[in-house]
Amino acid sequence: MNNLSKIMASQDIWTVLLALGLAAAVSLAATPLVKALSVKVGAVDVPKDGRRMHDHPIPRMGGLAIFLGFMTAILLFVPLNTEKQGMLLGAVIIVVLGMLDDKYALPAKPKFLVQVAAALIAVMAGNRIEVLSNPNIFSPDPVWMLGWLSYPVTVIWIVAITNAVNLIDGLDGLACGVSTISAATMLIIALRFRESELDVAIMMAALAGACIGFLPYNFNPAKIFMGDTGSTFLGFIMATVSVEGMFKQYTIISFVVPFLMLGLPIFDVCFAVVRRVSHGQSPMQPDRGHVHHRLIDMGFSQKQAVGVLYVISAILGLSAVVLTASGAVKAMVFLLAMCAAAGIAWRVFLPNGPHDRGEETKADEGESEPAQAGERGENKDG
Repeated sequence: MNNLSKIMASQDIWTVLLALGLAAAVSLAATPLVKALSVKVGAVDVPKDGRRMHDHPIPRMGGLAIFLGFMTAILLFVPLNTEKQGMLLGAVIIVVLGMLDDKYALPAKPKFLVQVAAALIAVMAGNRIEVLSNPNIFSPDPVWMLGWLSYPVTVIWIVAITNAVNLIDGLDGLACGVSTISAATMLIIALRFRESELDVAIMMAALAGACIGFLPYNFNPAKIFMGDTGSTFLGFIMATVSVEGMFKQYTIISFVVPFLMLGLPIFDVCFAVVRRVSHGQSPMQPDRGHVHHRLIDMGFSQKQAVGVLYVISAILGLSAVVLTASGAVKAMVFLLAMCAAAGIAWRVFLPNGPHDRGEETKADEGESEPAQAGERGENKDG
């Protein structure tokens, strides 16, 4: 903990906290304005089929407020080298694409091509996974030098995480909260693991702050949805920053940590692809089989389902922090202990199963519980 103690005692931590606070303040202040703009331009989710569970139109371009909060902090606190300029240019493209999608419900293939183009811009600017630690600890080669493969590998990583966060955006506050936890995890690791990763820490503080500022409007019952504008932006930034930070390490940690930090969306998108392909469907075909849908089908209320997924994401994030600080064995013990504690808590607080939800659930059902597609019931599979 010596490195972390030194950083906590330095002025760097104040820069990180200022970035977080500023991003949160800008996002919080901008959200009502973005809500009004969404209504004015017609970027509104109108319930018109069985996938929509809310009973009234809700604006769905709230991710623009998150983007504004993040960009304000970045432009003030982070020196913009070529890599960061490429990342931000790609992010702008992603946000513009998301805004258009929130208004016009664009087809999946054109969106995918634009996402690849945005990822290529970031990659060509220098954000590349050039070295991977070898997960085979018995191999004589501790690392893999990717060479020209660094370009397609990094593009695949960025586009995959962009869509993974997009796919979990299915309940009020879910994607925003999970992204906050993942960003906070990366922030702690950047401060703890390498003092040279201060820029990564500031960027993740800005992202977490922007999400925190938006969450009061996004918790159930949501007043505004982040839309594709927000979910794809969050995924793009976290994927690109993880390339600049975690994947630069030459240890087994560099291979495992990003998958732990983003474990929930990664699992969900992998499971979705396997499920759809096995059923003879396109991987982009919307369905109702995501993890949050399954929790709702088990009888959880929306708030309970979101809480469960927050806990899972936090356990994975804390395991990543323990892994970087104490090694793989302690991280595995910690993960198992936390899973056991979560299981006990489940039985204590939900003794009769999720179907016993009480009066709170009845109240929720009378409000807005977008179970099937949640706040993303419009043009994707939630």
